[in-house]
Amino acid sequence: MQYETFFIGLVVAVLYIEIMDIYPGGIIVPAYIALYLDQPLRALATVLIAFVSLYCYKFLSRYLILFGKRRFVMLVLLGALWTQLWFLVLPHIFPASFELKAIGWVIPGLLANNLEKQKYIPTLASLFTVAVITYFLTRLLFWAGL
Repeated sequence: MQYETFFIGLVVAVLYIEIMDIYPGGIIVPAYIALYLDQPLRALATVLIAFVSLYCYKFLSRYLILFGKRRFVMLVLLGALWTQLWFLVLPHIFPASFELKAIGWVIPGLLANNLEKQKYIPTLASLFTVAVITYFLTRLLFWAGL
């Protein structure tokens, strides 16, 4: 079911981009969010790490020349760094059963990159719109037995 979710997510994201001209946090990010919509704290943690990465990038961009490819690489690296720190520090703060973990290492950085290029509200709204559509289409196909 994971492959189907990625494929459906890619198709829905591309169609959404063509119709609305807004990137939903990247092309693959909504599919990953859709995989974890039954664990909303993981989606929340991913968005939080994306915002922390974005604000660290904005701070660093005052002192470093970050644009284009450098911006993208810096945001992905910051997303991975904050995700790793999140994994290391979180178990010491909250119980192990608390599911406030990020989705992957690259996803927060990809989301932060799109948050930097676009406005926050349209990006997040389109991200969750595409993720919910992907989630329900995947469940519908699974229910139909396809």
